[in-house]
Amino acid sequence: MTEGFQEPGFDDSAWDHMRVPGLWQMEGLRDENGDLLDVSEARFGLPAYTNVVYSFPVDPPHPPEDNPTGEYRREFVLDSVAPGTRWVLRFEGVDSHFTVWLNGTELGWATGSRLPAEFDATEALRAGRNVLAVRVHQWSAGSYLEDQDMWWLSGIFRSVHLIERRPGAIGDHFVHADFDHRTGEGLLLVECDVPAVVDIPELGITDLPAGEPHRIAHIEPWTAETPRLYAGTLRSEGETLTLAVGFRTVRIVDGTITVNGSPIRFRGVNRHEWHPETGRTLDLETMRADVLLMKRHNINAVRTSHYPPDARFLDLCDEYGLWVIDECDLETHGFGPLGWKNNPSADARWRDALMDRVQRMVERDKNRPSVVIWSMGNEAGEGDNIRAMAEWTRHRDPDRLIHYEGDYDSPYVDVYSRMYASPDEVALIGMHAEPRTADAAADSHRRRLPFILCEYAHAMGNGPGGLSEYEELFDRYPRLHGGFVWEWIDHGILQKTTEGPDAGRPFYAYGGDFGETVHDGNFIADGLVFPDRTPSPGLVEYKAVIAPVGMQLEHTPNRLTLRIRNGFDFLDTSVLAFDWRLAADEVPLADGILDLPPVPARTTHEVVLDDLLADAPSAGGEQVLTVRAVLAKDHNGVPAGHEIAFTQLILATHHEPRREPVPIRPQHTAGGWTLGQAVFNAHGELVQLGDLAPLSPRLDLWRAPTDNDRGGNGQERAWRELGLHRLVHRTVDCAVHGEQLVVDTVSRAAGRDGGMLGRWTWTAYDSGDLELKLDLAPVGRLDTDLGDPRHGGGPPQPATLPKLGIRLGLPGGAASLDWYGYGPGESYRDSTRAARLGRFHATVDELQTPYVRPQENGNRSGVRKAAIRWADGRVLHLSAPTGVDLSLRPWTAEAMDAARHTSDLVPDGTLWLTLDLAHHGLGSASCGPDALPQHRLHAHSATLTVRFHAGDTEGAPA
Repeated sequence: MTEGFQEPGFDDSAWDHMRVPGLWQMEGLRDENGDLLDVSEARFGLPAYTNVVYSFPVDPPHPPEDNPTGEYRREFVLDSVAPGTRWVLRFEGVDSHFTVWLNGTELGWATGSRLPAEFDATEALRAGRNVLAVRVHQWSAGSYLEDQDMWWLSGIFRSVHLIERRPGAIGDHFVHADFDHRTGEGLLLVECDVPAVVDIPELGITDLPAGEPHRIAHIEPWTAETPRLYAGTLRSEGETLTLAVGFRTVRIVDGTITVNGSPIRFRGVNRHEWHPETGRTLDLETMRADVLLMKRHNINAVRTSHYPPDARFLDLCDEYGLWVIDECDLETHGFGPLGWKNNPSADARWRDALMDRVQRMVERDKNRPSVVIWSMGNEAGEGDNIRAMAEWTRHRDPDRLIHYEGDYDSPYVDVYSRMYASPDEVALIGMHAEPRTADAAADSHRRRLPFILCEYAHAMGNGPGGLSEYEELFDRYPRLHGGFVWEWIDHGILQKTTEGPDAGRPFYAYGGDFGETVHDGNFIADGLVFPDRTPSPGLVEYKAVIAPVGMQLEHTPNRLTLRIRNGFDFLDTSVLAFDWRLAADEVPLADGILDLPPVPARTTHEVVLDDLLADAPSAGGEQVLTVRAVLAKDHNGVPAGHEIAFTQLILATHHEPRREPVPIRPQHTAGGWTLGQAVFNAHGELVQLGDLAPLSPRLDLWRAPTDNDRGGNGQERAWRELGLHRLVHRTVDCAVHGEQLVVDTVSRAAGRDGGMLGRWTWTAYDSGDLELKLDLAPVGRLDTDLGDPRHGGGPPQPATLPKLGIRLGLPGGAASLDWYGYGPGESYRDSTRAARLGRFHATVDELQTPYVRPQENGNRSGVRKAAIRWADGRVLHLSAPTGVDLSLRPWTAEAMDAARHTSDLVPDGTLWLTLDLAHHGLGSASCGPDALPQHRLHAHSATLTVRFHAGDTEGAPA
């Protein structure tokens, strides 16, 4: 610490300059020109990530003696200081403890990093030159309350304001704006700590005295779907404040959360504040972009995990319409591994600190219509301090609900909340049949509460899978009000490689990349958007699953019907337009707009569409009808024409008459066989196909483990025990059977007898096609010892497989893929709702999904036809009548498995094509349930049939 730095005459000419708001560790990762530095050159310390454990010894309330400290000085000039005026210095957010001096006078100190703190600057302020000095400590007693699964970063990271408060200025005000859905009336009451009047010109309100209730007829209420705000002012003798008034009433009616008399559904996300270059410091446009991206993906709710956000974010929620659970700046998760010993939540010595935090949250955000629930914090164990926080909050603001997930008995909250409960458990809760509470006296209270999943579907890496099963439960049971996916954004920190020929390649760093003593790796990269805010496949899938309008097409020989379920809570479907398109193998046949009556909120309507197909031309191929619901006009920041939902139905498959190709008999050669365009060696391995020299197909049961595969409930450990990542292949027999070359193989791992038998039947045709029919059957013992008592209990368990298919190598270089199947993005067996049947194109680079930590990605499912095209003109066509899972990569699954960052992946000169019958589901096991039973892949007999054709051919999918 620098002695005397707070004095106005201190010489700071040699000090570094730093942006405020900002975080010093993030600022120090760049030089003065803004260019990225190597970690070893970081100027102001390094970020550190932990999820649960503290980054310092747990010795409450003491911070570590090694306590990084930042000192700030800022000069400013005031032309004059009016007599009788108060001046307030307001800090919106400082991590984690700071002391403030003005012109050498200490104004005070504060903790509570994500909360505002105000200091009376009146006596110290002067006309002319002023010097503000702030000393910030990274660690403090407050750090024990801020263990919130995020990067440990420090500094003045939100705005600082100097506020002039003239005599009669408003110190506090509370806007109560209720709505009576039965009469359409609004009830307005504005409390104020000084005499003041309210003006809302649009409502004809002028000079309404504060403290006086006033009824207004014909109010348009505020909801997340219809965020109606009335502009007004609150005028006192010394100040005029602007008001954005939203009339709405939050109640629990018969165990159901209602707003304005209607039950509501949370289609939500948990949101940390994050930017890959500035950390928790966000500008307004980034926050606006987040809100609009949420709205475009059908998200209607945000839990502010795990602290109150920048106040401007809540302004945007008010403006564009998002339900908000506003969460207190409290988490003591690091006491959990210690058995919650000395947990502040249950220690009376900490009560004032916890009460201070909830009070500052409520007082700051109490006038926001978007905030419908107050949350007392997150993962802070149990204790009377949390009960006291809830009781104070309910007394101060009885018109919102109280949430806290960490006490499962839920005795002092209004909402029963859980994290990562399985669908089976959620179903029991929906039926009010969950296990009893630990405290029998609390059981009847909790069973009457509405339920939410405040966290579920952990969006880490490739996933989450199984979203549809949760949504079906939310639809089925009124007690279930939806949930909040964990979480919005990957917290990667932008870095660059410093070694090798590709030095300077960007990548996103995670825990452990900054030399932390303890860290939780890439568990920080668990968002629905990548660090640069590109939507992940998980967000696209979530949009499809939670679409507020559900559609289902049904076709019988005599009738075509469309069932529309309007899942909006308040809007009818007049805000939407419904269009349709009929195609055969994605060749357009007809299209149009459906003329439908508005479907009221929370109702279902069925319409007969028999006339739709009456004039459609006939065509061969797979006839697919697609119906879309799009916005009819701009709505809440989302433009007209934006797709809200879609549905498809395969009406029929017509095969055009064509000449059946004639098989070509294999010819034996000195080195093996020729089969039409194909050449096989003596072991039956494909070595040439037309002008392509592939690496022969091999059985492939391995995928680069996803974060969910690696998770605590995931499958990776069992798969590695079975050796599925190191199979050894043996040719048992290779012979000509009539007009076919038949190769028998067995694939096992060293030390294991379990594996797969394969019969590879190759047939060439005079059309130039080469057909592979692969019959697979399990052999030996395919179970895992992980259930053995030596490993913790239970008998050996039948193993799952990562996938079941083949992999072959193709020439490298620039290439692209055209395919007819599901797309345009990746899809897996428990993540298919966003995929639509169609004809798509992508380069090899575009087929890869850049998860922060490389893993299985890029699978396109249900591929009927495909063509790989190289820049030099070569083409390989594929067809699979029943559809296959297909991926095409410039590196192997083994390379992805070994890589820690996307920058580790370098093309190896081969394009690796995988053709799979099935994959194990994605699930959410990185922090939740594994793939559900119906989405797990077990070893079984199966047949894969695919045709190859090298060179141009008619009927290719391009």
